[in-house]
Amino acid sequence: MFIVTGGAGFVGSNLVRELNRRGHSDILVVDNLARSEKVRNLADLTLSDYMDKREFRARLDAGTLDLRPEAVFHNGACSDTMEADGRYLMENNYGDSKALLHWCLARKIPLVYASSAATYGASADFEPVPKNEAPLNVYGYSKLAFDQHVRSLLSDIQSPVVGLRYFNVFGPREDHKGRMMSVLHQLLRQLKETGACRLFSGSDGYGDGEQQRDFIYVGDIVAMNLHFGGAGLVKAIVNAGTGRARSFNDIAKTLIGHLGRGRVEYIPFPDELIGKYQSYTQADVRSLREAGYTAPFTALEAGIAATLAEV
Repeated sequence: MFIVTGGAGFVGSNLVRELNRRGHSDILVVDNLARSEKVRNLADLTLSDYMDKREFRARLDAGTLDLRPEAVFHNGACSDTMEADGRYLMENNYGDSKALLHWCLARKIPLVYASSAATYGASADFEPVPKNEAPLNVYGYSKLAFDQHVRSLLSDIQSPVVGLRYFNVFGPREDHKGRMMSVLHQLLRQLKETGACRLFSGSDGYGDGEQQRDFIYVGDIVAMNLHFGGAGLVKAIVNAGTGRARSFNDIAKTLIGHLGRGRVEYIPFPDELIGKYQSYTQADVRSLREAGYTAPFTALEAGIAATLAEV
């Protein structure tokens, strides 16, 4: 069996779907359905059990979670980068992760977990080493704090533990995410509703819409999770990106090309994001390759086409 936390979310539900495609249905999904619209991501999936995240954490703490999964894929977290409640973020992104880590270590169960490129903040160097880590907000720090905890144990760990620092993931099954949807889905919604993609005007030395991110298709993220869940004794924190930065203009133009209509409008850069915004990210993928993941990445245009085929 497998455990997928955050299994009703964006990455988690795509991961469960791929497990189903590979013939696996003995899957425990852990999530919080307080936002009931996420249930749509579960409706077409096959799983053996569902558990609310609060019950899951309580059973971890009490030592009553009597399961022996082949691997645990930990994608459950508060993913709102603008969340201001630090206690809430630390409990969800650090406390829950720490409890699950030690449960897995005690049983030598492989753990693959979602970290974030937000750990780098405004750094221009994305090698996953401490000197490059300077998160701009408490979300980024909550992810870094858990990475630091994992690092403190790595030399003594006797089972697989891999942290994947997700860059800008996009793809199907993220409609529930609201303001935290990928740029692709936000721009697609804008095009359908207003006929225009609204991009930020120039900032941090970048021209209008020329801010760049490492956009990675969710299918590649799923493939990385499944690879490291069965790759033997790998202990690492690696970047989960393509190693190629692309501009927001690139996404807007590709979407407009697919739809055959639309335009781009540039809006003033928001004051509230000054000093808190990553204008450029590009994964250094050497750590990923050194850890044994060798598959090619989906090109941005191909990932957009695959996403549009499902929405």
